[in-house]
Amino acid sequence: MELIDGKATAAQIKEEIAAKVRERAAEGKKIPHLAAILVGHDGGSESYVANKIKACEACGFRSSLIRFESTGQNPLNPEELFAAIDKLNKDPEVDGFIVQLPLPKHIDDQKVIEAIDPDKDVDGFHPVNVGRASLGLPAFHSATPAGIVELLKRNGIETAGKNVVIIGRSNIVGRPLASMLMHKGADATVTVCHSATRNLADITRRADIIVAALGRPGFVTEDMVADGAVIVDVGTTRVPDQSRKSGFRLCGDVDFEKVAPKCSRITPVPGGVGPMTIASLMLNTLEACRRREATAR
Repeated sequence: MELIDGKATAAQIKEEIAAKVRERAAEGKKIPHLAAILVGHDGGSESYVANKIKACEACGFRSSLIRFESTGQNPLNPEELFAAIDKLNKDPEVDGFIVQLPLPKHIDDQKVIEAIDPDKDVDGFHPVNVGRASLGLPAFHSATPAGIVELLKRNGIETAGKNVVIIGRSNIVGRPLASMLMHKGADATVTVCHSATRNLADITRRADIIVAALGRPGFVTEDMVADGAVIVDVGTTRVPDQSRKSGFRLCGDVDFEKVAPKCSRITPVPGGVGPMTIASLMLNTLEACRRREATAR
């Protein structure tokens, strides 16, 4: 068994981006600027946004953070959020921005996603980008699926002709990843499984590559995995753990201790897919900056 080190791979990508940004600076070109909107104080969201800001620093990007308070007693007025999105859409200094999910329940995630200018949608969630990506046209790909594909590629894991089983059909990971892996160049045979799939273990045991992306800690067990399979664990659920200073630990969707010995390659949690998601976001932001330059000419 060999770990697929997403942290090291992401660091390599950020170094490559930083070199390109230094070249841009030397040529007097614009430095990419990524903005983020954060509503409330969800622990996972706080950590994720903080990591994005650190990644911007490592890549030499400009970054900005817009915070909104929202509590049960004093919920954020959605109109304030939409006004902030509109302002970022129109700001020529901002190349791309994200609205960190999840949002409070009284705010419609999909309406927020659709309010973002597709040309600044570096998360790749807008229907325009999703549709273009599904057709193989130039688009901002969702950061996590793009990160997974890049992680496999850079670690020499072949997908062409392989049977890939994705467990989870979310619009953020499962569906876009399936599309990316079926495109020419990736050429995988993809099966997407979900909560209504029957005889799941029979399907996963036939997989060369399993991607677990359903948000249920330890869901994938050793009896579901063929010897020598490659496992990509997207899960990052916070589980209480009083032995940790933080009071919790991150758990993947795979029972790592029991599944890992059967695998040829497997991603750890943390340190696997998470860093690649952020690296993909940086790549999208750099591309957004380039596109804006090309349009301005």
